[in-house]
This record gives sequence, C-alpha cells and structure tokens, in this order.
Amino acid sequence: MEANTRSTGRLPAAFLTPGSSSFMDFLGEHAPELLPGNRTLPPVQGALEIPHGTTIVAATFPGGVVLAGDRRATMGNVIAQRDIEKVFPADEYSAVGIAGTAGLAVEMVKLFQLELEHYEKIEGAGLSLEGKANRLSTMIRGNLGMAMQGLAVVPLFAGYDTDREKGRIFSYDVTGGRAEEHGFTATGSGSVFARGSLKKLYRKDLTEQQTITAVVQSLYDAADDDSATGGPDLARQIYPIVTVITDEGFRRLTEAEVSEVARAVHERRLEEPDGPRASLL
Repeated sequence: MEANTRSTGRLPAAFLTPGSSSFMDFLGEHAPELLPGNRTLPPVQGALEIPHGTTIVAATFPGGVVLAGDRRATMGNVIAQRDIEKVFPADEYSAVGIAGTAGLAVEMVKLFQLELEHYEKIEGAGLSLEGKANRLSTMIRGNLGMAMQGLAVVPLFAGYDTDREKGRIFSYDVTGGRAEEHGFTATGSGSVFARGSLKKLYRKDLTEQQTITAVVQSLYDAADDDSATGGPDLARQIYPIVTVITDEGFRRLTEAEVSEVARAVHERRLEEPDGPRASLL
C-alpha cells in the first residue's frame, strides 16, 4: 500500500490510527487486494509450469539449530534455476526455508519478515518463537485457495528460543497445520531421502560443525535420489545455503565455509558413494 503524501506532506489517517500489532490485519483492513491469498487466478487448463523450490532440511544441536537448502528450482522436468535462494532470515533469531511455488514462497517470506518487524515496532518487544511460528501458520492458511489450485507453499521455520535457550524446528502443511519437530526434519520433494539420511547420521550430542556436515550429507543423499534436488555443483561453484541460529543470532555461512564442507563430503563420497553408514562424521 502506497501512501500519497505529496499534496499534503502528511500520512493518511490509516497510518495514524491505533490498531492491531499485526501488519497482516492492517493490510487486510486497508488494502486487502494486496494480500497474496486474495488474488483471483485466471482459469487454466492443464498443469501449471512454474518454478518450484525443493529440499529444505533442519537439525538441532546443543545451543542452536541449522537450517539449510539446496539451490535447484524445477519447472516440470526442466531445471528452471540452479542457484535459487531458499533460506532467509525471518528476524534476528529465526529463519525460514521455502519449498513449493517459488515466487509465492519468496513473497510470503518477505511479508512474514515485515509482519515480525511491524509487531516489534508497535509492541516494543519481539514475538516469542512460538508466536512467530503461529503467525507463519496463519499466513500459510491464508494461501489455501491458491494451494488448492496447485500453488502450494510449504516452509520450514527454525529459530533459537531465547526463553527455553535451545534451537527449535516447526514444520507445516498446506492448510497451515503446524508441528514441532524434535531433532531434525526435512520438507520438499527430496525430503524422504534427506530425512532417511539424517536418521543414520544424527545424534543429539553433535557439535555445530558436525551438524552442518550431517545436513550437507543429507542434501547430497537427497540429490542422489531426487532429480528435483540439486547437489553441490563443484564445476559452477554452487553450494547449498547453510544457516546457523544460536543465542548470538542468525548467521549464514560464507560460500568459502560451505565450499569446504561440501568438498570434504564429495571427497569422501569418491570412496563411499553411498555416504557414511552411521554417525561417523
């Protein structure tokens, strides 16, 4: 919603009236047509060929959580993009990984970031991690109409709970149903393979670096069996996005850091193509 202030130099009354601390509620009251779920799609025959993001994985460790994603977007049987970004900071202590319709998913993340920032400015304090997870659930539910037409968005939400002093993971379905995952989880087309890999590699006492390695291993396994998931591309130097959230906040690993882990995993795979047999990271 754009405020026209050129003629008067003052903000419209809508911006000055006390109301909800939810930006979604504010937008729904004053410009509901801007909400993604309120858009009307033209009739379409056959399957929609639009870019989709795929595999996202998350795993906790003592002191935080790792959230990572591959870089491939597909459009039917075609690779639409090799270096798409699927993991974004939500605020200082949380992040979102997207799977599903890429364009809508990125738009939803931007709206979610604005929702959290708006709440903090209005209330003078940030939402709890549980509250953030609930807000995202409401946004996904608002997209149900589009999801029923094939434009689904199914994110993973992870963050550091400053009250409980630990990392937590939340998964969702297309209706906005929310579940807290303990230890690790995955979503997207390669999630079955990534989750199976983490079942063998994950331990509760893994260090931060070991957890990062386990997550990259699981993405490698997902790419091995799912054509929509992209593995580390050493030739093009395209590597997974890996983020870590601790009591110090959100941190995205640099390309050099992820490259080092991905290349180490690749070197080991030259000797063991199927990867480690158990928790031997």
